[in-house]
Amino acid sequence: MSFLDRAKSIAQPGYSRWLVPPAALAIHFCIGQVYSFSVFKVPLTQLLGVERSAPGDWKQTQIGWIFSLAIVMLGVSAAIFGKWLEDAGPRKAMFVAAVCFGLGFHVSYLGVVRHQLWLIYLGYGVIGGTGLGLGYISPVSTLIKWFPDRPGLATGMAIMGFGGGAMIGAPLAIKLMAHFRTRSHLGVANTFLVMGTLYFLVMMFGVFTIRVPREGWKPDNWTPSTKPQAMITTHNVDVDTAFGTKQFWLLWIVLCTNVTAGIGILEQASPMIQELFKGMIGPVAAGGFVGLLSLFNMAGRFSWSTVSDFIGRKNTYYIFFVMGTVLYLILPRTGADHLDSVSLFVTISVVLLSTYGGGFATIPAYLRDLFGIHHVSAIHGRLLTAWSVAGVLGPVLVNYLREYQLGHGVDAAGAYQTVLHVMAGLLVVGFVANLLVRPVPKKYWLPEGA
Repeated sequence: MSFLDRAKSIAQPGYSRWLVPPAALAIHFCIGQVYSFSVFKVPLTQLLGVERSAPGDWKQTQIGWIFSLAIVMLGVSAAIFGKWLEDAGPRKAMFVAAVCFGLGFHVSYLGVVRHQLWLIYLGYGVIGGTGLGLGYISPVSTLIKWFPDRPGLATGMAIMGFGGGAMIGAPLAIKLMAHFRTRSHLGVANTFLVMGTLYFLVMMFGVFTIRVPREGWKPDNWTPSTKPQAMITTHNVDVDTAFGTKQFWLLWIVLCTNVTAGIGILEQASPMIQELFKGMIGPVAAGGFVGLLSLFNMAGRFSWSTVSDFIGRKNTYYIFFVMGTVLYLILPRTGADHLDSVSLFVTISVVLLSTYGGGFATIPAYLRDLFGIHHVSAIHGRLLTAWSVAGVLGPVLVNYLREYQLGHGVDAAGAYQTVLHVMAGLLVVGFVANLLVRPVPKKYWLPEGA
């Protein structure tokens, strides 16, 4: 197992840095499957009834906690193991991520077969979620080190794969469930088993191909800028010190609000479009919609993070919050009871998901600008606890507010209108937090050479 040690993954002279992004993408395309979890929501509520929910079947609110738990564990594991990753290296972290993510599917298979929801919580939520966290942060600092000249582009290349995971995961899950379906079961269990195995094998490609730059390496014909820039430091801040700064917690709010707003739609995407356009959109078309959201989530991660290299991270987030607030106010009125426009609903949704994805890809570069590169993975890992909170808050707001309103006689469109207006309010909070971000004071810097 010494092959997994950091020393074994140091690149030799002449190694092209452009070989690193495919290794990162192999990990992120796999763990990004979590974004397509909504295609399992309806089947998991009909395991006993098959054609429709029967007594003893789970409710959507119960199923929603699987996704939330996975996102919680993503943030928790990233925060706990972020500092370990800096010493162990990305290869060892990717290997552990592959084992956990694949094993999570296999434990969930047992949960479906035995109809034990706690096993799915444990498998997909806890074990798989740990794999999500380790897999998510392991390539980020490596790519920033390979691309110091374009940190936004670097993080976009890594994290766009996570956003694109549903583009593969959604149709794969639907086809596998159709293949394994019989009169007595929906094929969910076997689908979990196959997907867990496939994802483990693909993630191992990333494990074997990842490399870290040797000490003192820098891109050809590139010289670090010596010109002071207000929001970009040339110094470093220790992870424990960064955790206590005002800047860290302002960025925590920035990420949490942006993610809560986006994740609420993403987790409920398939049921939402079917309910707002009842009779017009079926499960297959809804699955296609989830895949389209994944495509724009992925594209936004690359495009917005690249744009941030030119206009700055702070300005990029201003765009997310202002545009997002307006679009969330409009989105619920596109349904069949108002504008009755599927195309407008889809257009607004994909734009919102591009800014949602862009927020994830831009935040590591934002952290690098404020705190330096020394502990960027560890700081990023701790900041992802904001994603953990959002992973619970977003789905809970959507699922429980929706259930409450429907229970009081509000129609589907009206229920979603209230929820999405709450999301718009959250983005206003994020705008204010971003406005207050300032450079990290000199007293927090590490000594030169530390």
